[in-house]
Amino acid sequence: MAQKVYLLLADGRYFEGTNFGAPVHDVTGEVVFTTGMVGYLETLTDPSYNGQIVIQTFPLVGNYGVIPEDFESKKVWLSGYIVKEDCTTPSNYRCEGDLDTFLKEQGIPAISGIDTRAVTRIIREVGAMNGMITAKEPPYSDALLEEIRSFSVTHAVETVTPEKAEIFPAEGEKEFRVALWDFGAKDNIRRELQKRGCEVIDLPASTTEEELMKYEPDGIMLTNGPGDPSENVGVIAEIRKAADKKIPMFGICLGHQLMALAMGAKTGKMKFGHRGANQPVKFLETNRIYISSQNHGYEVKADSLPANAKLSFINVNDGTCEGIDYTDRPAFTVQFHPEACSGPLDTRFLFDRFIENMKAAK
Repeated sequence: MAQKVYLLLADGRYFEGTNFGAPVHDVTGEVVFTTGMVGYLETLTDPSYNGQIVIQTFPLVGNYGVIPEDFESKKVWLSGYIVKEDCTTPSNYRCEGDLDTFLKEQGIPAISGIDTRAVTRIIREVGAMNGMITAKEPPYSDALLEEIRSFSVTHAVETVTPEKAEIFPAEGEKEFRVALWDFGAKDNIRRELQKRGCEVIDLPASTTEEELMKYEPDGIMLTNGPGDPSENVGVIAEIRKAADKKIPMFGICLGHQLMALAMGAKTGKMKFGHRGANQPVKFLETNRIYISSQNHGYEVKADSLPANAKLSFINVNDGTCEGIDYTDRPAFTVQFHPEACSGPLDTRFLFDRFIENMKAAK
């Protein structure tokens, strides 16, 4: 018989469900929601979710099972997983297992049977808040709620970045060498570069500008990753040094935020962030709208951009900064994920723009 467990929010509200995945022990994290209808495997293995309890708003999760080829990293990084209904009989020709077994193997507790729409409405109205997955039954003490409220994700990038450099060959003939500054990169960023003829040097976040330049890269990729961007003071200082070399640079998500901080802009925490595969962004140069995949709880403050930075994309829903072009160097960044698996694919042309910048620099 499935174990009765609870999602306890920091404001004292709680939701009852049943456990699947790993057995429940008290797990605390920032509770966030993602609106993707597909792509749960990519969500589970995205390092950007480190320290978070993730809610899937789409009601049925696990219907195509577990497909390792779709993973964005080697493991699950989130702290806990919440769904309305978990599918126990997946069906897909690529399927190699079910979600329950996979989460057990990864040691990740999950809850099904919760009204995910109700929890999502709370977060949308109140804002991001912490929560706990627990087998403890109500009522809950003030001391436990204070413990939940005091939780914060720290040293997030240090947790997910690789321990050492690794070289990945280009697909076909090598045309460029790209230094991929890995703050918790999704694997598909690397794959998009490899298929465009790039040898990719995957470097830890702690890499200094001097160490990076020894690889003589044609371009520098600043990747996605978890946590508060302003916490990464040392990384920001090294990015500033690298940017002054005027080598083509491309930043995605956290990389976008870190580059902005390096150039003198400011960042701030959003009310509940953007997470999902249906975020509309406007390219200001053409006024064309693209649908993007996103996963972030922080934003670059558009009104803080320095003189050498020009807003390139904005979010159609709330007007927040979604992209920046740097006018005095071959560098640009975006808040969304142009490499997104399982889509949308609207903005993959940005990788081609990065390639063109490297060609021009050569």
